[in-house]
Amino acid sequence: MDDRTRLERKQSLSPYFTILAAAFGLISDGYQNNLMTMANVVFKRLFPHDYTAAVSTRVSNSLLVGAIIGQVIVGLMCDRIGRKAALVLTTALIVLGATLATAAHGAHGSAAGLFWFLTFARGLTGIGVGGEYPASSTSASESANEKMIKNRGPVFIMVTNFVLSIGGPLAVSVFLIVFSAAGEKHLETVWRVCFGVGIALPLTVFYFRIRMLTTKLYKEGAIKRTYMEDKLNHACPLIQHITGQVPYWLVIKRYWRSLIGTCGAWFLYDFITFPNGVFSGTIIASIIPDGNIKRTAEFQLLLGTIALPGVIVGALLCNPLGRRNTVLAVTLSSVNIPDEIPIPVLTTSMLTFKGLVIGLTYDKITKIIPLFVVFYGLMQSFGNMGPGDMLGLVSAESYPTPIRGTCYGISAALGKTGAAIGTQAFTPIQLNLGKKWTFIIAAICGTVGIIVTYFFVPDMTGVDLADEDRKFMEYLAENGWTGAVGETESVSDTTSTDLSETKEGKQEST
Repeated sequence: MDDRTRLERKQSLSPYFTILAAAFGLISDGYQNNLMTMANVVFKRLFPHDYTAAVSTRVSNSLLVGAIIGQVIVGLMCDRIGRKAALVLTTALIVLGATLATAAHGAHGSAAGLFWFLTFARGLTGIGVGGEYPASSTSASESANEKMIKNRGPVFIMVTNFVLSIGGPLAVSVFLIVFSAAGEKHLETVWRVCFGVGIALPLTVFYFRIRMLTTKLYKEGAIKRTYMEDKLNHACPLIQHITGQVPYWLVIKRYWRSLIGTCGAWFLYDFITFPNGVFSGTIIASIIPDGNIKRTAEFQLLLGTIALPGVIVGALLCNPLGRRNTVLAVTLSSVNIPDEIPIPVLTTSMLTFKGLVIGLTYDKITKIIPLFVVFYGLMQSFGNMGPGDMLGLVSAESYPTPIRGTCYGISAALGKTGAAIGTQAFTPIQLNLGKKWTFIIAAICGTVGIIVTYFFVPDMTGVDLADEDRKFMEYLAENGWTGAVGETESVSDTTSTDLSETKEGKQEST
């Protein structure tokens, strides 16, 4: 096989490996997102006086704060420098942060020092986790568009939200295995091993990300330099990485409505779901008479498993019914409903309904623990079916390639901001209003989410992403923008391996 044939074969297979690498990378994110669920229960048992509500919130929130930083910075980076560089960086940050968290200690055995160390380590991990969202999702959506455009939506959901959702049951399963092996007398070993598993997961994709090629859409649509800078590339190829100009004012003028939709809906959804996920272990432990850790974990595993079918159903619905259009079941409401309602609106309504039911019946339903867990799981399942699946998808589809990572990152960062605020407010709401109000407020936020989604989130079902790229370029030209578009060989994200292969081929031919 000659060098050219080998390179063509690699380019043909690269989109599939990119999609798979995104899936394995986001499993790691899902694991990290859910790691504190049982860790909060363990830390409360090990440090009953030191692990206060404020400390628990700080440690849990540190991942979210890091994620917000990572989503914005890496979102910009994956547009301006390249998807590959962003993915390699995020993987390295997750490994480093997870390693530090596993080895965390306080000075002279100080519990306060331990939790500050964990806050820093989890924050660093969060930067990597947050960066995975725009980097993995944009590369997965572009690769799916290149190879399987008709099934881009379902494929995207299965390699993003589905694997992120698997992270919950995976984290609890690992906890149960380690807990059963170590025993309740060795809880420190349990939490450190669980944190340590988080080091191994991102390493499974590190090699593939170093070897990956840039997607076709990014090669053709990246904005990395201006017209004048193009002449300077021979002198210094890095100039285009550092000084390339994107007309952000024109971007805002064209996409302000979509940004309100994706940012607003994601903010409200994460405000509801993230704290209810992070503190679900604490909620379940509080209604189990003896607070048994293993029984809490088992119910937590059931909760996470019930939430998974919603992701699959959402993936099956997104094409035949569209990202937006579906019929709202009459049984959910006695009022007249428009014939066309977005999927996120339908399932957010279901999410709102379930949240309201749990909240209003909390005192009675919590006396029947399995029933409470099933209703709790159904609430999360409906959330996954609609906004959980669709928000990431529409954020990846609503924007053109040159700014996809940036706009996706901003949308996801606003989502994580909602998660951070929700997590911060969760404990005060519980203490001052009661646990049932966390579910009632979730229902209220869900109602607002319906309005935001219906009026601002665009529908890109079946639309080729390259079409939006062309419209965006025409729009820029009409508004006087004259920058250059696309990658050149000198700065292409073609891997060093590919370049060396080309050079070797030339040497052999001479």
